[in-house]
Amino acid sequence: MNSENVVKNLRALWRTDRLIAEIRMKHMLVGLGLRAFAALIAAFGLLMLELAAYFALVQIWSAVSAAAILGVVNFVIAAVLFVIAGRPPAGRELELANEIHGSAVDALQIEARAMHSQFLGMVQHPLNSALPLLLVPLITIIVKSLKKSRAAPVAAAAEQT
Repeated sequence: MNSENVVKNLRALWRTDRLIAEIRMKHMLVGLGLRAFAALIAAFGLLMLELAAYFALVQIWSAVSAAAILGVVNFVIAAVLFVIAGRPPAGRELELANEIHGSAVDALQIEARAMHSQFLGMVQHPLNSALPLLLVPLITIIVKSLKKSRAAPVAAAAEQT
């Protein structure tokens, strides 16, 4: 487990999430603008249909058919704009950002699994992690005590003679 890898993957994850959000927001704004324009054209179409009904009452045939045709054309244009606005965002940027996002999440999961296994190893066998740290000082203490214990009988024998 490396904390630098975790930080690097978290930064990549944050940046790609931000990039994905920006791409989706741009797409939503364009779609919203097109939908608003389509709603405006639909309102004009409705107005033309109402105007057609008015002309139908006032005059018969000529002005009515012109207003009705114009109203139908406005509705067709509005429908085409709604279809265009409803398309999913297609772009290389979004695919790339999703790919980087997935790889960053995978790397974070691998780091989390490594950290989890290290933690479980430490909890299940605490001496395995502490033994290498304690082994060298313990050996030096034993060697020093053996040297002292050998030196003590030699000094005692020298004093007796």
